Amino acid sequence: MSLPELKVALLNHGFCVVLILDGHLNALTVEGLERALEDVLAADTSRVIFDCEDLSFSSSAGLRVFLSTVKRMKSRGGTCAFAALTPAVRDIFEMAGFLDTMEIHNSRASALDSQDV
Repeated sequence: MSLPELKVALLNHGFCVVLILDGHLNALTVEGLERALEDVLAADTSRVIFDCEDLSFSSSAGLRVFLSTVKRMKSRGGTCAFAALTPAVRDIFEMAGFLDTMEIHNSRASALDSQDV
């Protein structure tokens, strides 16, 4: 049995960065996302979008990173959004209360169109 993987790709759209997540986000894979976010948050990024179309799972470790990123972006006057949640990830967001408190979009295009930057 192979260990779960997480691939993170970055797309720059001006002052907005889209992180495309593919795979499992858990305690074993969260470090890759944290490393990618270090550079994104160190730059003059005013909006972060997590594209979750290919994210099959997120554990509490992933939710912690998401919440931390939202808080960091808000503290610097930026925004953070989530796009294209898979049914499994949507269920996890719902259990954590994220659907009511986070900016959620049906697609990456919708999240990009809604940016206020």
